[in-house]
Amino acid sequence: MSTQRNKVHSVMTIARVAIELGVDEDWLSNIAGEMEPEDGLIWVYGPGDDGVMAFSDDGIECLQDLIEINKAHPETNQE
Repeated sequence: MSTQRNKVHSVMTIARVAIELGVDEDWLSNIAGEMEPEDGLIWVYGPGDDGVMAFSDDGIECLQDLIEINKAHPETNQE
């Protein structure tokens, strides 16, 4: 019997992804709210932290798709 292991070796926080994609972090957070763990969204917790959104490489690709969709429909754009 084999078990599947998580192949994610690193993640980026939402703050870093926002900088790299050139978008507002709060706006990106609203968009990322549509994502699920299967999409590459990961919550990172530390002592005393409420949690920070982070993304695998697949998650960043998913975010880029969501950004394009949201920019194509500015009536839903909350930037």
